[in-house]
Amino acid sequence: VQLQASGGGLVQAGGSLRLSCTSSGFTLHYYAIGWFRRAPGKEREGLLCLTSTDNSIWYEGSVKGRFTVSRDSAENTVYLQMNSLKPEDTAVYYCAADSTCMETFRSGRYWGQGTQVTVSS
Repeated sequence: VQLQASGGGLVQAGGSLRLSCTSSGFTLHYYAIGWFRRAPGKEREGLLCLTSTDNSIWYEGSVKGRFTVSRDSAENTVYLQMNSLKPEDTAVYYCAADSTCMETFRSGRYWGQGTQVTVSS
């Protein structure tokens, strides 16, 4: 069972990126999927989470209005759409899965390898 975040890269401030979270071993449709990031020298930060029940979004961090999350069950993929990116968004981004968003933010049962996002000024 493994999660994988992908889609990171280098983008200019004000630009957009879409990250993907995929899985080998289980169906993401049945899990709450959260997105986190760790910036250099900082603690890991929870950003937002997509519930498994009604696909509502929990926001944990300060990215509401710029970041959103969606699910494509047919592709077994959850996307993090990031708009109006700022240099302070530079970090390694991770996805995690658990039964609920509360559990995902608290500990997260499954974690993927991260993907680097770098925003230049």
